[in-house]
Formats: sequence, structure tokens, C-alpha cells
Amino acid sequence: MKAVIQRVKRAKVGPEEIGEGLLALVGLEVGDDVEKLRKFARKLVRLRIFEDENGKLNLSVGDVGGEILVVSNFTLAGDVRKGNRPSFAKAMPADEARGMFEKLVEMLRSEYPHVKTGQFRTYMEVELVNAGPVTIIYSD
Repeated sequence: MKAVIQRVKRAKVGPEEIGEGLLALVGLEVGDDVEKLRKFARKLVRLRIFEDENGKLNLSVGDVGGEILVVSNFTLAGDVRKGNRPSFAKAMPADEARGMFEKLVEMLRSEYPHVKTGQFRTYMEVELVNAGPVTIIYSD
């Protein structure tokens, strides 16, 4: 599993829109399992990348009353080490990935109620205003 996590002032995908919070682009890979999903869900909700009163990255999305927008993004599994065209051999097959992504969203919502999502396997336009910028790469 790979994810790009961005602290945002606002973000939007389709009709789903959030204010301050986190935008997580998530790429599922062959071999990802429920335990990896659970680990990521816990990490995302508890990730301390919001500033406290001293300007230190010490607060989580819940601490600031923010929201989470999670978007499936299989291209994160792309490998460009050879050639100029990405190989998606590591990407989880779409039918399996759909179920796993839905489980991830359920896990996130059980950890934190303010979660929105894009539509799986559709063309999406993602809009965001990155706050900081603060961008974290997650890989497991």
C-alpha cells in the first residue's frame, strides 16, 4: 500500500468536499491485506501533522476538528524505474481493490466519523489547497 497524505485547507473530488483536514490518495498493491488497511487507518487518524499553539506539528486531524477525504489512486503502484511508461504489475486487480478500498473507508469511519471519499475506478478531478505545504508519503 502506498499513500500520499496532504494537509489541506480544503479539498474536493466530485461532489465530495472537505474543509481543513487531510487528503489521502491511496494505492492498493498485490499482497495488501486487512491488517495493512487497519494499520493505515489508525496511522492516518492519529498522524500529528497539524500545528499546536507553538507552531509544532503535534496535533491530529481529530484534535483540530478536521475532515478526511480518501481517494483511490491505483497509479501510486506504478513503477517507472525501467522505461518511460509506468508498469502497474504491483497494483491490486480492480475487483479485489474495490472491496479492499471499501473496507479501508469503513475502518477509517470507525476510527473517525468525518470521512468522505471519491468514487472507485472513475475519472476524478481532485482539487486541493495544500496547507504548508505538508505532504507525507506512506508506504507499507
